[in-house]
Amino acid sequence: MGIALKGGLLVDPQSGSCEQTDVWLEGDTVVGLGPCPHPGPWEVVDVVGLTVCPGLIDVHVHLREPGQTHKETIASGTAAAVAGGFSTVCCMPNTAPPIDRPDRVAELLGIVARDARCRVLPLGAVTLEHGADALADVPGLLRAGCAAVTDDAFPLQERALMGAALGAVREAGAGLIVHCEDKRLSAGGVMNRSELSGELRLPGQDAASEVEALRQWRAAAAGLSGPVRFHVAHASTAATVALAGELRRGSGPLRGLTLETAPHYFALTQEQVRHCGADAKMNPPLRSESDRLAIRRALLEGAISVIATDHAPHTEQEKSAGMLEAPFGVVGLETALAVALTELVHSGQMTPAGMISLMTCNAARALGLRAADGRELGVLRVGGVADITIVDTAAEWTVEPREFRSRARNTPFAGRRLRGRAWGVLAGGRFVMREYQPMTATLPAPHPPERA
Repeated sequence: MGIALKGGLLVDPQSGSCEQTDVWLEGDTVVGLGPCPHPGPWEVVDVVGLTVCPGLIDVHVHLREPGQTHKETIASGTAAAVAGGFSTVCCMPNTAPPIDRPDRVAELLGIVARDARCRVLPLGAVTLEHGADALADVPGLLRAGCAAVTDDAFPLQERALMGAALGAVREAGAGLIVHCEDKRLSAGGVMNRSELSGELRLPGQDAASEVEALRQWRAAAAGLSGPVRFHVAHASTAATVALAGELRRGSGPLRGLTLETAPHYFALTQEQVRHCGADAKMNPPLRSESDRLAIRRALLEGAISVIATDHAPHTEQEKSAGMLEAPFGVVGLETALAVALTELVHSGQMTPAGMISLMTCNAARALGLRAADGRELGVLRVGGVADITIVDTAAEWTVEPREFRSRARNTPFAGRRLRGRAWGVLAGGRFVMREYQPMTATLPAPHPPERA
């Protein structure tokens, strides 16, 4: 039996169009938009008053399994993902052990096949054991099922290793996700260096750390002869956006770079540390109001093309250690869509299609994400993958961390009143969340994305 989503407002983030129409699904495929493509039987789902769009994609999630299941698991993290409207997440490799070898990718995908509520695309560590001595087998990681490789949480510092990593991913046709942080400038800092950090007597990170690291990547790429798929994670400063613009306007190997940011960087500032303590401690840290406005402007102008959560769960005990000792990171899967709608769409600054593109087609395009059979993710078209998010854009709710599906509660948005939330999610043509409630269905592990 097929599924007919009847009467919703279909938002196409690629064309920018919005129209009330029906969506028809059979198996894992969209078979019609508009009139019924052929006689049933169809399960009719009334979505009048709701927005229908491609399934949301988060390219930056820490699911913590294997080895850190006291913080999060594949099961709990993907339950949080579908509760937040996501049909696909890319999981970071800083687990224990790290996802830096093909056999470890295979073990992870075994857990995903058993426990995941949505698509999970692994990201591989670009160096062995997150170290500074040896690159990982990038082609092997891709063949095993990784969608891209990254140095996230363990940013590369030596220019020679940066250059070797760029050469390896270019040769393999992989995407490289980089965490831009110059440790010489950020070392020891637990929040943004500012008058506030002085007032709170907390060691601060120099905001120049981020842009200086990007300058080092530019220098490391100088000897390459062709373009690299280069994606900058969690951009947080005006200077980073400005330098990225220079690189795009140039002719060097990084001219096609893409940037992501997270909701906390366009919705909050360092002042949140005063109110939330370690629940507002993340890396890069929350910045100044001028940086927040620059990040928001970059989203509106297209200079930043992806919103990701950097969902980083920790236990309450870990976060209760205070700003100096608590680990970096906040959760975001269950609040990202609502924060983006509240801050960008309901404020009148961005169209629904524009905002949705940041969490669907742009995210997929940045890393070349595809389903197991090679079809594009992040789009909603006849013949395409039946990954769909259904959004109640008018729903008003208050963030209550105790109600999260994630095992973690470390959010700087606790108590915040938001407008908009996911009503349902289909992944591969199956409901994994419906009427605001995640379902128990799990999905098989996907294959690697197609490579040129």
